[in-house]
Amino acid sequence: QVQLVESGGGLVQPGGSLRLSCAASGSIFNAMGWYRQAPGKQRELVATISSGGTTKYADSVKDRFTISTNNAKNTVYLQMNNLKPEDTAVYYCNAVRYYVLGNTNYWGQGTQVTVSS
Repeated sequence: QVQLVESGGGLVQPGGSLRLSCAASGSIFNAMGWYRQAPGKQRELVATISSGGTTKYADSVKDRFTISTNNAKNTVYLQMNNLKPEDTAVYYCNAVRYYVLGNTNYWGQGTQVTVSS
C-alpha cells in the first residue's frame, strides 16, 4: 500500500524559510513533487523532480524554492526560502508511477504553510 507522509509545515514570517519533507513507501515512483492549494483557489503545481533528477518549478517560486530527493529517492524535500504571504496554502506531496496504459498519482494528506507577520 502506497503511503506519503508529509512534515515540516507551520507558521513563518515573511522572508523566512521552511523545509517540507515527504516520505514515500509502497512503490517505486517515476516522479515526485509538491502542489499547493490556497483557500478558494485550485490546486497548483509548485515543483516536481523526476527519478532522473530533472526538476520543474512554477514561475512564482523559481529562485526561492528548491526540490530534492534523498539517495534512495523515496523522500522528497522542498526547501522554501524568502517566503511570501502569497505562499500561504496547504502543500500536498505527490508521487507518480508511469504505466503503459496511463499514470497513477498518489497524494499525501497535506501540510499547512502560513506566511504571516
